[in-house]
Amino acid sequence: MEMFIQQLINGLFLGSIYALLALGYTMVYGIIKLINFAHGEVYMLGAFMGYFFINNFKLGFFPALILSMACAAVIGVVIEFLAYRPLRKSTRIAALITAIGVSFLLQNVMIQMVKSDPRAFPQAIKLQTYKFGFIEVSNIQLIILFVSLFLMILLQVIVKKSKMGKAMRAVSVDADAAQLMGINVNRTISFTFALGSALAAAAGMLIGLYYNSIDPMMGVVPGLKSFVAAVVGGIGIIPGAAIGGFVIGLLETAAVALGFSDYKDAVVYALLIVILLIRPAGILGKNIKEKV
Repeated sequence: MEMFIQQLINGLFLGSIYALLALGYTMVYGIIKLINFAHGEVYMLGAFMGYFFINNFKLGFFPALILSMACAAVIGVVIEFLAYRPLRKSTRIAALITAIGVSFLLQNVMIQMVKSDPRAFPQAIKLQTYKFGFIEVSNIQLIILFVSLFLMILLQVIVKKSKMGKAMRAVSVDADAAQLMGINVNRTISFTFALGSALAAAAGMLIGLYYNSIDPMMGVVPGLKSFVAAVVGGIGIIPGAAIGGFVIGLLETAAVALGFSDYKDAVVYALLIVILLIRPAGILGKNIKEKV
């Protein structure tokens, strides 16, 4: 039982990473109804940029984190401008295939640049362990949780309180009507990609610090799981994505605690199937009838 509770605690920290990634998926889908499968690769690029800033410029973890998020935001805007914007009026399948293509492109470019071998992420923060009864928690785990929660709260404030956040909500409801009201739709969509990419970069650096290992393929599985988290929580709903991320993290570590570590990925996808059968719109989603 002690091990099971410890694994659940670990699941909170892992779930916060999935939640950050899932937020990027759900924001982009909420705005332009696109599943951005290149999002996992932006997460990978964030980890490598953090590696570069810490190793080459001898920066601390948090300055490197801020720089990585800023660079990833620019990358997200460039991807949207070059790959997705020209296809905005095309069929959804065309945009989806393009997203998969961008994902493979970024993977292979990074493999050519840095090779496919895993690299040890620099331990910019000295590991310390704290004991609370039989529960062990490291300072790195606490940093992951607090940084993730801070970024989630900041995102919610931006979306609910800022002028650009109001524009995002308007475009998600009806882009044409928003444009008639004077909202710059292109700028709003680019801002959404920038936000999601910055969160993905933060998640990449946090996971690199946690596991002390990064590689060009590290975004594939977490990217898919975060997409599952977004769907489980309710795709297009920001609080739902955060909840879905924590659910996936807890479920995965619970599977490990119960001795099913070889099947932890299968358990996650099985949950997706169950949720889609019972509640297709997700935990916080609402079934909306479309007029044909």
